Amino acid sequence: MFKRLIVLFMMTILSGCGYNTLQSGDESIKAAWAEVLNQYQRRADLVPNLVNVVKGYAAHEKDVLTEVTEARSKVGSLQATPELVNDEQAFQKFIAAQGQMTSAISRLLAVAENYPQLKADGLFRDLQAQLEGTENRITVARNRYIAAVKEYNITVRSFPTNLTAMMFGHKAKPSFTVENEQEIAKPPTVDFGSPAPAGGH
Repeated sequence: MFKRLIVLFMMTILSGCGYNTLQSGDESIKAAWAEVLNQYQRRADLVPNLVNVVKGYAAHEKDVLTEVTEARSKVGSLQATPELVNDEQAFQKFIAAQGQMTSAISRLLAVAENYPQLKADGLFRDLQAQLEGTENRITVARNRYIAAVKEYNITVRSFPTNLTAMMFGHKAKPSFTVENEQEIAKPPTVDFGSPAPAGGH
């Protein structure tokens, strides 16, 4: 009976000091980060097909094709697990690799502008549309992650929950910085400002 009272007492203290809030916040971050990873993986899965279609029309654009392939390989070599959010250095390394991937895809799509037959290819247009949709999903998933981290970090740093956080080893989680937000948030774009070919409307 006495042990049961102690357990009940401890549970009351822990819930009153934010223990449950910290656990809930941690789970929300894991779920939000898993969705970010899911969308990044979706993008990575589109890249080989995109590269192959472009290669069919612009095989001599080796530098751009190689850059995209290497960027995808680098992203794939990183251990992108939910635990990544507990390691600031690994998190930043992963985000930097994704930024390089975004830049490489942008350059690949820009190259496509020089090949009217490629732009007219149905598969290329379909892949481009899928890629654009994926970039939008990445933005939404990333924003949800940022919101989850913000709420959690406020809890970790606020009194009295900061005492509970210290007691159980909960630390602030890394989030996207302004710098990598600007880099990653730029969806792959195509320059439609190039002059129309002669006789075009």
